[in-house]
Amino acid sequence: MKLNNILCSSLAVLALVSCNDKMDYNEYNIYDKDYVSKTFNNVGGFMTDIYNTIDYDYGSYGSAIMGSTTDESEFSVSGTSIDDFFNGAWSATNAKNSVWGSMYKGINICNQVMEKFVGLTFPDYEMNSDYDEQMARYKNYKWEARFWRAYFYFNLAKQYGGVPLITKVQSTDVTNKTSRATSDETFKFIIDECNLVQDSIVKNPSDFNLPSENDNGRASRITVLALKARAALYWASPLFNPQGDKERYHTAALYTKQLLDECKQRGMDLTANYADLWSTANWKDANITKEIIFGRRIYGSGSNGASNTFESRNYPIGIEGGNGGNCPTQNLVDAYDMKATGLGIHDTGSGYVESNPYAGRDPRLDATVAKNGDVWPTYQKAKLETFYGGVNAQPISGGTLTGYYVKKLCHGAINLTANSKYSVDYHTWVTFRLGEFYLNYAEAVFKYLGSADATSAEFPMSAREAASKTRVRAGMPQFPIGMGNDAFWAKYTNERFVELAFEGHRFWDVRRWKEADKYFKEIKEMKLTKNADGSISYTPNTVTRQWDDKMYLFPIPQTEILKNGNLTQNPGWK
Repeated sequence: MKLNNILCSSLAVLALVSCNDKMDYNEYNIYDKDYVSKTFNNVGGFMTDIYNTIDYDYGSYGSAIMGSTTDESEFSVSGTSIDDFFNGAWSATNAKNSVWGSMYKGINICNQVMEKFVGLTFPDYEMNSDYDEQMARYKNYKWEARFWRAYFYFNLAKQYGGVPLITKVQSTDVTNKTSRATSDETFKFIIDECNLVQDSIVKNPSDFNLPSENDNGRASRITVLALKARAALYWASPLFNPQGDKERYHTAALYTKQLLDECKQRGMDLTANYADLWSTANWKDANITKEIIFGRRIYGSGSNGASNTFESRNYPIGIEGGNGGNCPTQNLVDAYDMKATGLGIHDTGSGYVESNPYAGRDPRLDATVAKNGDVWPTYQKAKLETFYGGVNAQPISGGTLTGYYVKKLCHGAINLTANSKYSVDYHTWVTFRLGEFYLNYAEAVFKYLGSADATSAEFPMSAREAASKTRVRAGMPQFPIGMGNDAFWAKYTNERFVELAFEGHRFWDVRRWKEADKYFKEIKEMKLTKNADGSISYTPNTVTRQWDDKMYLFPIPQTEILKNGNLTQNPGWK
């Protein structure tokens, strides 16, 4: 019996074998249902293919991340595919459709698992000592698959709005006649699926009692709660809630509180050191993993599957092996408040000194951005020179255009020098973490209750208190009591900009708020000049970018429109 759709013709699938700490996988071919049904490992190969479909590196187009289409960063090499998002080349025929293809591939595999590979007993393995544990993990596969299908639909919904909902294995002919659901129907489907799965999926993967199952490396109950809460907030936001239904914010607040309460019951909390969240120990150190709800581990072709891809793409030009990459904008740098006062740098009495612009700032600035004079990467001895003519700057091709390089997400000890003994390492990309959900809670409660300080029996923690959590962790003052709504919203959106920088949120946050006119029409660079006396002059430069409101949603790929006459295009796209 040949498998349908994309799984026919000997699909290459990676087998989830004895899932070790690093979740290394072996590759082999799957040909038909009978073959797959013979062993735990064969069915587990489908689960591995699902996990391999999960997005990571925060929306990369070539070497550029999605942040470089926003006011977060600017890619140091011009003329790459990332430029299409803001130079007028984006269209239905240049639709940036990798997510459409990969998510529907993942959805189809999930449907295969749920339809074709449930109810198996693997009698040949009944005498194995770990049979019961293997069966427990196998029985959980259908819930994992159902959850990841909902997650893949969320990735489609935030990008396209309503999409065709394919919930069973079916022929290509049927699929290519399926109409789009509305955005309301799509988000409702995602949330309903999470509600259905949350009480059945394993609470902790370690409950399987199999070697080295790790809570933040597989989907579990709190992963489901996290998706449900995030999806509910998106659905409540202006892009998908044009009528301003406050009850959606109420639902988002309830779901986010449910997640936060359950994480607290498990002993989870914000990790003490912000930068540790992207360290090489973020998959095994309990002081770090206590914040991580789910992280996807990615391996490359180096020794034991470790990699240096992100470092190579983003280390400064002038560093051996560095290519410049996604360079933080002055917009982002300006967003970091003053540590002593908690005020923005342009606020009266903030304590900001223009001639010494980085002194006394929010510590997250230093954890995120590499500046002129910093020693970066950490194995270097020389200080960065990002002034014009400097070792790490223009006019060298690939030199930073903004005056900065990114530190966050890079493992600064990875040494790209030829023959270095520490040239690769393992990377975990954080998909869900507590820091985001304190901010999500703050947004939902603020929008529902109507002020930053308001509380209720349902929501005893105010928006102000929740939004202060990530600031306090960083050593910053809390949000002040008594802020007006406009002032709170401005500071809240700024806090998301800072706390979640380079984690793939900015592109979607500004869209769901429908505030792109405010943020995405121009970015700021800082041009540095070294003077004769050795001092540095800072000259801001503004770069204009194209924005059209049709860009709030992606175009449906024209190839899909041609295949399926029942698909309708998103507004404004031809």
